[in-house]
Amino acid sequence: MWLAVVSQPCSRSAAIAAPGRIDKSLGEFWVENPWEIVKGGHNLSAFERNRTWLNVRGGAFVDLSYLTGMDSEGDGRCAVAGDFQNNGRLDVVVRQAGGGALLFFANQFPQRHYLKVTLRGKQSNRQGIGARLTATVGRQKYVRELYPINSYRSQAPNVVHFGLGDATKMDHLTVRWPSGKMQQLSGVSANSHVVIDEDREGYTVVVAGQVIEP
Repeated sequence: MWLAVVSQPCSRSAAIAAPGRIDKSLGEFWVENPWEIVKGGHNLSAFERNRTWLNVRGGAFVDLSYLTGMDSEGDGRCAVAGDFQNNGRLDVVVRQAGGGALLFFANQFPQRHYLKVTLRGKQSNRQGIGARLTATVGRQKYVRELYPINSYRSQAPNVVHFGLGDATKMDHLTVRWPSGKMQQLSGVSANSHVVIDEDREGYTVVVAGQVIEP
């Protein structure tokens, strides 16, 4: 087991001295400028292939790495999921240190029902970060927490996404705001993007980039 500590100077010409004694017998080394690591004959990537797992109803995972082509060995640093094609399906963007700086994987799974939720906080922070949303569909409950900063030096869209399968609406949608306030909505239709305001009852709907009343 080994640990690599890499400084991040703002200038490629910066040089940072080693913080202490380097024990070469343990394989330790120090490069004064991390941009020079490769020139020194070192490589922090072990070329492990990225893995992709499909959750099956919360009880198991299936390895889809090879089938999806996402098993890149390009030293992945972050992965962000988002509905980048605005079709209700989450795509994935992967940032790498090699093997192609940016990879985009379009979601080609069969189209199913979904709901997207944007929050507008008042007593809580403006974007509702830290809120917990619970959707009830029949006997099934789906729980999401809004934490867009979830990967190394990256941030997901500030939208909560629910995949609803065959359901055309939610029986109930509960929002627990960071302030502690609780809101509950009923009968929210699927295949839409709604905006929930902390100091208002109900919700509004986003249509073609415009927010309208339901």
